Formats: sequence, C-alpha cells, structure tokens
Amino acid sequence: RVRCPQHDVRRVEVPWARKGSKFTLLFEQAALVLAREMPVLTTARILEMTDKKLWRIVLHYVKAAMTRLDLSTLKAFALDETKARKRHRYVTVFIDLDRKERPVVFAVPGKGKATLKAFKDHLIARGGRAENVVEVVSDMSGAFIAGVKTHFTNSAQTVDWFHVVQAFTNAVKDVRLAEAKETSMPKAARWATLKNAEGSFTEAQVAALNELVTMDLETAKAWRIKEMLRWVRRAESKQAAKWRLTRFVNEARSLIADIDLLKPVRTALNTVTRHRDAILARWDSGHSNARIEALNGIFQAAKCRARGYRNDDTFISIIYLLAAPIQHLLKST
Repeated sequence: RVRCPQHDVRRVEVPWARKGSKFTLLFEQAALVLAREMPVLTTARILEMTDKKLWRIVLHYVKAAMTRLDLSTLKAFALDETKARKRHRYVTVFIDLDRKERPVVFAVPGKGKATLKAFKDHLIARGGRAENVVEVVSDMSGAFIAGVKTHFTNSAQTVDWFHVVQAFTNAVKDVRLAEAKETSMPKAARWATLKNAEGSFTEAQVAALNELVTMDLETAKAWRIKEMLRWVRRAESKQAAKWRLTRFVNEARSLIADIDLLKPVRTALNTVTRHRDAILARWDSGHSNARIEALNGIFQAAKCRARGYRNDDTFISIIYLLAAPIQHLLKST
C-alpha cells in the first residue's frame, strides 16, 4: 500500500514479488531449490511455512514453466506408469528418448489408452507433431499399444527389454508364493530368486537356490526360465534374436508342460508370444534400455520428495521439478 498525493492510498504491484504472492521472488526461488533437494514437508519446516503455501509456490512455477516447454523436435518417446497413491491410483510418465538429461516431458493421472490422447494434445500445444514421432517404447500393456496405434500412426512400437524381464520376474514371485503354501521353502529363497544368475549372492542365497533345485520345486524351474532370457538378450542381430526367442519359448513351454503352479510363467510366455514383433523391434532401436530403467529412479525420488503430497497434481509437479527440462524456464518465470 502506498499513499499518493493525487490519488490517496493505493495498492501497487512491486517488482520483487509476483502478483498475489506474499513472498518475494528471491524467497520463492530459494523454496524451489530446497524442494528439489529434500521432501516438501521438510522444506516447509525449514522455511517456517505451511506445506500448503509451499505447494502453491511449486505448482505455480512448474505449471508456468511446463506451459513454455518446446517439444517441436520430439521424435521418440517412452512411457510407463507408476502407482501414485493407494487404491490403484496411477500416474503415467512420458520421456523424450533423445534427451540425455531431465527427459520427462509429460505426466498425467491414470493409465491406459486415454493417456496417449492426453500426451498427443500436450505435444501439439507445445509445437510438436504426432506424425513426426517415429518410435514409441512401452511395456506390453494392450491399452498402451492400442493408444499408440490410434494417436501416433507413423511410429514404430518397441517393447523394452526391461519390461520383458519384469514380466518373468513377477511370474517367478507368483510361483514361489503359491508353492510356499504347499511346501516349506528355504529361508533365503525370496531374495535369491529375485536376483539374476550373474548377481552377487550371499552364502544363504546360494544354498537356497541349490536346495530349490535339489527338491525339484517348480520355483526353481520358473527361475531357470527367467534366466534363459539373458541368452536371448545377448543376440547380436534381430535375426539371431528372432531365432533365440523362438527357441526360448519352445523350451520354456516344454519345461512347464501343464503344471498348475507354473501358470504365471505360462501367462508371461503367452504375453511375449503375442508381442513378439514389438519385442524384436528392440534390435532396430537406437535407444538404450537404461532410459526406461531410469524412470523407476525418477518415480522413487519423486515419491520421497513429495512425501505427504495431497493429490496427483502435487506428485506430478515434483516429477517435473526433478526430471523435466525446465530449469532455465523456472528461473525466468
């Protein structure tokens, strides 16, 4: 509030604070820096403010920066979903596969085909074109694949190897849990079967694997089938990979036969067979498997920073703050 000799008392905007904010621009920038490095609740306590006020600052600047994001050169992207909250609440995250640092370009509540439509709208609004996208990398979700076919018609679809291994890792876990209800399992079997054969095992885990084999348990067969994937992945050409994948499926089917406990492995094999072409497209792709695996690190970091977050918007804002290419935009917003 200022007093003017001509107009009496008036309210004017000051150059060191944005309109409607009770904090200076410098303070808000400091708050953003802290929010990137530690949980929001911790940041709020350090700044002696409520988490609601801090979330308002974060949401304002992140939204403004994401609005100005330029996606005109985007030609390949990957997507994956993560559980945001309890009761099956998910967020789907999209990354630019050609961006080495801070690759996240979009995140939206939910999962499935609708998220691809939302990303297409987001892409167009920021200078991109759906017809310019030449490759999309995802898991083996039918909804994701259908969404790509509908909204990104010029792109090749690739199923990332990370998700292939994940399908069989989950199958091994399901077999172990089912078999544990019928048979006493070695104590270290849980962690031993989660590791790959080239991993670092404790003595107890090695003993557990040997005991699984000696007892001729179905969990040992499931783990062996999962490990056979490594041989497929090492193929040096698409043609070799095609032959190895066929051999893998045939041998795995002969191992599981009609054994009820191995039904999860049978389901994983059917999924791989159904998406065979998209899996083999991995050998034509120039993008690293590590880009998709890096998404999990982003998800975990975001959940740590947003501990105590109130809704999907705040969780998504933290994902953007940590991993979207908006650092220079935040400073100029």
